[in-house]
Amino acid sequence: MGTEAEAEVVESVSDLAVQDPPGEEFSAADLRWVKYASSEHQRDDVALIPYERMDAFIAGECSNPECPTRFHIERGRKRDRGTLREVRSDDYLLYRMYWCSFGPENYGEGGTILPSRKYRLNTRNRAARPQSMRGCTCHFAIKRLYAHPSLVLIIYHERRHINKSGFICHGPLDRDAIGPGARRVPYVGSEIQQQTMSLIYLGVPEENILQTHMEGIHRYCGSDAKVDSLASQYVQKLGMIIKRSTHELDLDDQASIRMWVDRNKKSVFYYQDSTDTDAFVLGIQTEWQLQQMIRFGHQDLLASHSSFGVSKLKYPLHTLLVFDSRQHALPVAWIITRSVTKQDTLRWMKALTERIYSVDSTWRIGGFVIDDPASELDPIRDVFSCPILFSLWHIRRTWLKNIIKKCSNSEVQREMFMQLGKVMYSIWSEKNPMDALEQLFQDFVDQTTFIQYFKSFWVPKLEMWIDTIRSLPLASQESSGTIEGYHLKLKVKAYDDSQLDALQRVDWLVHKLTTELHSSYWLNLYADESGSFPEVKAEYIASTSWHRALQIPDDAVIFDDKEPFSAKVTSQKDTSQMWTVWNPGSEFSLCDCSWSMQGNLCKHIIKVNMMCGPRKDFQPSLSLQSFQRVLLDLWQKPMDDSFSLDLSVAWVMQMQERIQKVTELATADGIAEVSNRLPIQWTNKKGRKVAAKRTSPLRVLPHSNGIVQKDFTPKKNRKRKRLSTVSG
Repeated sequence: MGTEAEAEVVESVSDLAVQDPPGEEFSAADLRWVKYASSEHQRDDVALIPYERMDAFIAGECSNPECPTRFHIERGRKRDRGTLREVRSDDYLLYRMYWCSFGPENYGEGGTILPSRKYRLNTRNRAARPQSMRGCTCHFAIKRLYAHPSLVLIIYHERRHINKSGFICHGPLDRDAIGPGARRVPYVGSEIQQQTMSLIYLGVPEENILQTHMEGIHRYCGSDAKVDSLASQYVQKLGMIIKRSTHELDLDDQASIRMWVDRNKKSVFYYQDSTDTDAFVLGIQTEWQLQQMIRFGHQDLLASHSSFGVSKLKYPLHTLLVFDSRQHALPVAWIITRSVTKQDTLRWMKALTERIYSVDSTWRIGGFVIDDPASELDPIRDVFSCPILFSLWHIRRTWLKNIIKKCSNSEVQREMFMQLGKVMYSIWSEKNPMDALEQLFQDFVDQTTFIQYFKSFWVPKLEMWIDTIRSLPLASQESSGTIEGYHLKLKVKAYDDSQLDALQRVDWLVHKLTTELHSSYWLNLYADESGSFPEVKAEYIASTSWHRALQIPDDAVIFDDKEPFSAKVTSQKDTSQMWTVWNPGSEFSLCDCSWSMQGNLCKHIIKVNMMCGPRKDFQPSLSLQSFQRVLLDLWQKPMDDSFSLDLSVAWVMQMQERIQKVTELATADGIAEVSNRLPIQWTNKKGRKVAAKRTSPLRVLPHSNGIVQKDFTPKKNRKRKRLSTVSG
């Protein structure tokens, strides 16, 4: 960058030349930096590049051969067009501060304790830990300019990868980064290490892991015998550490959890120890999960998978899920607790959102999906301020599994499951669901095992389920199938363990979640986006029944008018094999394939229901009927020629516009096709200098219980001025 005496100083961004270095990636070394002085910036180094090249610059900075690293978003802010009246040359639409991932905290020698251990290892046999934060002060900021949205201003506050003492703190030039001889040890970044750890946890053969690890190492340094030997030692050492690691940090489970929380503070967003007055609550979210929650949860759905392991685990597991670009469920937070009280739920939800807002203050979700009618709704409304949907995946799966388990006759299984479906469908009809249930008890009075189970377990709480289904919109079959897919994967990882006595230990569950399950989802998403592991990517894509159903051609589904209560699906593996789907078009369909007979939602049912959607001879799905009910409620509530009618019309028009935009985007070939059809918008010449805080569109939507949520935006005090009295 040069010294300040040599560097050029400018006072306006408009005086800067736009730079666009060639190549897919470029770094700070490829740019000409000048000093920029303003009221906000005290002679900072700046450069101006096109907005579309911002990712190329960040990638180039990460590939610095002297200090290879990754940059994370430390802070971020956004601003809408039209919110400023007086625009300065450096005002932003988007502001982000990127910090080297080896900082800003210092967990190395001289800093605080390393998060994974309370003691210092022998320096002669010290494991490589370049992923630990070492107080690096290298950071820069980017501003997408308000006056020129196609340009980005880069402000480099500290370009050198040094700590507060001025010494290089990581990379090949740091002698103390990973022990003696660090300059001769190949760099192992957090991404390479996480990839290697994931492969070890998934049981991939060591020779395949070593080959993949070396390919990552060779991206940073050349291939020679010394580098390959050290990489081989690293993989072997990391494998030994993982194999020897144990969940029991202490014989006492409660003390073991306290130790884990103390060592992994960055992965814990909320912790409440068990006392006489407080229940045990542990909220876990790694930095990778935080990134995915911000990335995929913004203006999208957040789903709750609740009460896993109620009867087997010491404390049930509650998972928050987002849906990635393929609409696959990703766990972004785990909450281990038996408490479902409003107070405890509100506490951990607030702690979670505060952590997100510290990174992106504009983050908001579009809707929250629950699967348990006993869930407290007020904390969700208070914290997330969004509509709430209800998923039927749990009740459908539980009913079907118990019917198959307690009834041996396949024809009776079909009829009984269809009758239970009629109970659910009668919720939106004039019939009483309890009358349909009583009819089921009379028709299948000989199935004593199932009837006794249903009366003892479901009848006492069935009214609660029906009230919830009536009051909340229902989630679609796609989202329900995706949540069920996560449930199956979690079940395999949690219960496939030889240490069955460990199920009653919380530290064992935490170890399972943060190692095997976390590594599995990390590798799946990494393989899907990078294409590094084709087999893993193919398996990940086909991991949900919905995506498997999309691979079935339409002509493989056969409807017979003589048998309106069933449909045939030709097997794709063996064309001579036909699967039968009974009660087509319903969420309570049943298939005779092995996957469905285990209680799962199979691809054949989903494909048949896809084909039944446009056909008028099949009844609409439960989710569509609940959506129609919401629209009818909005239409029936207001009186004629009232303000309530105006508000209801506004709500309906707002929902219609949103649905049209989502449909248009889903059916278009790309975002460019949609953007080309947008009208040109001209900005006003004069406007407010600071716009009033805009009310989110979600705030004006009614709550699921029909109560309109008030807008608590602070308003100016407009008290009348007291008039002086006139003496008569």
